[in-house]
Amino acid sequence: MTAIFSDERSNDTSFCSTASSALIPEKEKRNEERIDKHALDDYISSQCIVSPKRLVSQPGKSIGLRRILRSDRGSLVVAFDHPLVHGPIPGTINPAAQIARFLEGRADALLLNLGNFRYVADAAKGSTSMPGLIARLDWTTALGTAAINPAEHFRSCLIGHPEDAVRAAADAVIAFLVLGSGDVDFERGEVQRVSRIARECEQLGMPLVVESLARGKSAHNPQDPEWLKLHSRVAAELGADVIKTEYTGNPATMREVIDACPIPILVLGGTRTGSDDDILTVTQEIVQSGAAGVFFGRNVFQAENIPSLMQRLHAVLASQAPRQR
Repeated sequence: MTAIFSDERSNDTSFCSTASSALIPEKEKRNEERIDKHALDDYISSQCIVSPKRLVSQPGKSIGLRRILRSDRGSLVVAFDHPLVHGPIPGTINPAAQIARFLEGRADALLLNLGNFRYVADAAKGSTSMPGLIARLDWTTALGTAAINPAEHFRSCLIGHPEDAVRAAADAVIAFLVLGSGDVDFERGEVQRVSRIARECEQLGMPLVVESLARGKSAHNPQDPEWLKLHSRVAAELGADVIKTEYTGNPATMREVIDACPIPILVLGGTRTGSDDDILTVTQEIVQSGAAGVFFGRNVFQAENIPSLMQRLHAVLASQAPRQR
């Protein structure tokens, strides 16, 4: 490990000092090896490591994706990671009971923070099916507090790594990609973080879902198809396997977004503003657009009868096969 020190006594020039590896905690050594160890011919730019020789297709990604995506119908993924950003909003107070309801409703997959994986095993006892599990790996201020935080103060950070998700028995991981803030440094950090996660996922054979969104002073209409085309394609180019993003509000324009993205798109639901019937109507439009399915959170976990609504959603999602990618 090499440390750089500034020596003011020598005209502000810098010199290198090598610290003994024996003094470095074993955990830090492993983290450095995981993130920073690279081959001589790797291309390194702003902490992003790109190594074409190591981009090997692994069966782990295919198996993980098959536990989330369905080829003959749209997938119903329940997002239950909201308290990390929004706090204990209605529908999230008792996570163990809610996760049991999601299993009763036969969710295809669940999005959870790593701290909530502990409830899945108990909830799955006696269940005839086990949903795919997607682990949230990052946190951002661009969502829950975006209305009070100016875009130049947006911040995001990692709260876990793909190998943490592997230990938790996750089938995939998810990370944010937020564009539109007008803050070059923030958006550079977004691209770097997603790129780093994508490279680690490639090494582990772990599928990567990217939640791509437009937020900030440049994103006057986050559901504008042009914004969705931009950030979903950027996420795909960085190495995402699946996109989670917003609905344009119209099946025809949403289809344009899906056509412009080379990987499957799951459409998020956002704030619950209507009845169960309203949610089913929107879901039917999403199915018509050719999306791979839905990524519903509040629309599901704030429903009066969660399993019943999920059964109705499954019926709508089965009405048309998604566009193949």
